[in-house]
Amino acid sequence: MKSRALLRRGFTDMDLDGSASTLCVVDEVKYINDPIHGYINLSNYTLDFIDTPQFQRLRNIKQMGSSYHVFPGASHNRFEHSIGTSFLANGFVQGLALRQPELEIDERDIRCVTLAGLCHDLGHGPFSHMFDNAFIPHACPGIEWSHEQGSELMLDHTIDENNIDIAEDDISLIKKLIQGTTQPVGGEKMFLFDIVANKRNGVDTDKFDYIQRDCYNVGIKSSYDFSRLMLNSRVIDDEVCYSYKEAYNLTEMFHTRYSLHKRIYSHRAAKAIELMIVDALLAADPVLQISQAISDPNRYQQLTDDVVRDIERSKEPELKEARNLIARIHKRDIYKFVDEFILPPELASVADRSVINEAEIVGHRSTNDGFVEKDVLVEFSCIHYGMGKENPVDHIKFYSKYSIDEKFPIASEFISMCVPEKYEERIVRIFTRTASKRGQIQRAARRLMEKLNATNENCLSSSSPPNITPNRGLTLPGDPSLADIKRRRLEFI
Repeated sequence: MKSRALLRRGFTDMDLDGSASTLCVVDEVKYINDPIHGYINLSNYTLDFIDTPQFQRLRNIKQMGSSYHVFPGASHNRFEHSIGTSFLANGFVQGLALRQPELEIDERDIRCVTLAGLCHDLGHGPFSHMFDNAFIPHACPGIEWSHEQGSELMLDHTIDENNIDIAEDDISLIKKLIQGTTQPVGGEKMFLFDIVANKRNGVDTDKFDYIQRDCYNVGIKSSYDFSRLMLNSRVIDDEVCYSYKEAYNLTEMFHTRYSLHKRIYSHRAAKAIELMIVDALLAADPVLQISQAISDPNRYQQLTDDVVRDIERSKEPELKEARNLIARIHKRDIYKFVDEFILPPELASVADRSVINEAEIVGHRSTNDGFVEKDVLVEFSCIHYGMGKENPVDHIKFYSKYSIDEKFPIASEFISMCVPEKYEERIVRIFTRTASKRGQIQRAARRLMEKLNATNENCLSSSSPPNITPNRGLTLPGDPSLADIKRRRLEFI
């Protein structure tokens, strides 16, 4: 019996049994064994990109950034996530082509969607989203830059440097698929834009892969099933729609996304370490010119998480501050979490960085507190289900088994009566670079919030205006308010 494995690697019949009866050679096919998706078949056109220094760079960029310092299992990288997203994108579009031949999905459509999934994260910088969301805004104020822009830059660089044979209109389509759009793109099938980076409702293979992969690596059980979503999808009026049976599955997917942001991505210790890494990179930027690499693909190609090692190994006195910060991380002498306030939605437009910031907190310190603005770090974050204040499931179209060519929305109350009333929360977090000042900073921050609450009561017409309320569970020892609580408890007894 002839070995299929050997045929896949390109052996002829003569190689297998000594006979020269055939000269047919089967094209080489490569596989990788992925912990999430099992065996993944890598086609030649994906290998053209994977086997390049630009794509291999993703092996050295942690998928979850600083979270690895808190969750030891979060050691996976953008490399495997990109291959997983490509695998799912390919399966998604091929499934549509099989179930709906009338869509006339051709080889080019499949190839471009697959490559968009593969290359969508080529532009991530060190520690993933930390680079474009935290470091670049501080290092290059006024410059709007995203990792998607970096992916376009690195896609062109990969093609040019490795002489990859690909048509210009294919490159253009791949870039648009990476960016995502809801606007018509001349001559292209709009449902293709719902597969890798879905701007209509956020249901895409990027999310399918990273939610499952991140849950697996940090040890969280994921309760939604992306394979069912892919099998129960079809295109209606140039839009990917899902079976009405998948409405709760989709709701659970977005809840899992929220839960990951709430419990893992925004973990206090991980955020404290992220702030330290940002400070280290900012301190090193005048010497290493890290931020300037975003406009130079040759330099950006060399920019990975290893920049931290470059700083550690350096002997330059100008990098001493950055080296000290990294050394503190290794010793677990990290910035300290001080306090957290969840802002009522009614105050989101009032309680912003213009009124809650480091200088304002310093302005509310007591006479002998002795901390200064550099001791304080104020971080605003917004956690939601993927579409800000809106429920993303409201933007998904469904079909029923009785009318598979008619699409319709499903209101939340027909999915579950236990869905959230709100889909977004804005959080203010306060950290300190100086652990000994933690209590003083918390008391000053709470005095600032009391002042804002008083202002709100005067400005808002409601009889019970919303307040920014401190969490008693976060109250540090020595806070006068804690003493008041204990005193009231004793009086009650």
